[in-house]
Formats: sequence, structure tokens, C-alpha cells
Amino acid sequence: MSELYAQIYAIVRLIPRGRVMSYGGVARQLGRPNWPRVVGYALNALPPNHDVPWWRVVNSHGRISNSSRPDSQIQQRLRLEDEGIIVSDDFRLDLAKYDGEQAVFEQLHRL
Repeated sequence: MSELYAQIYAIVRLIPRGRVMSYGGVARQLGRPNWPRVVGYALNALPPNHDVPWWRVVNSHGRISNSSRPDSQIQQRLRLEDEGIIVSDDFRLDLAKYDGEQAVFEQLHRL
């Protein structure tokens, strides 16, 4: 695993239960605001038996966009709903309501 991917995974682990961040939000907290696609690549490359809560990352419109694996959108939706997040039939959620970027920012700057 690359150091960059390890940093991305560390940020995603900071997203509180019941909150989400956009790929761009993770990239901003990484200090690479123009790299949301890299965040997506990193999450797609997660090794088996990881502890990264990948389901807490959505696109900038608050939509589940993970479609690279069979049933991944449904699995992500179920995990989010298990944490109390309301997801619509078209896989959207209220990003403003559930955004966890500020909480992650505060955790990063307390270290």
C-alpha cells in the first residue's frame, strides 16, 4: 500500500459513525483538493479484511456513486442506513445534514 493511500484511509477512518464525506472533502483534508478521483481509486483498491469505513464516502452531490463492484451501491446504502442516515431510492442523501468534514478537520488539527 502506498503512503498516499494509507493517508487517505486514515482520513476516512476519522469520519464519525452517522456522518459522510465527499471524495472531494477527503481530498481537501488530505491537502490535495484537486484529487477526489485519487480518493476513489484508493477506496476501490482497499485490501481484503480492512477496517476502513468506505461506505461513508459519497460524491459531491450526496449520491452513492460506488458502482465498480456488484451490489456495492446497495451494500453502501444498507451500511449508511444502519448508521441512521436516510438514503433515497435513487441513492441520494442530504450531504449538508450528514456532512462529517468539519469533525474530521477538528480531529486532524487536534493531533
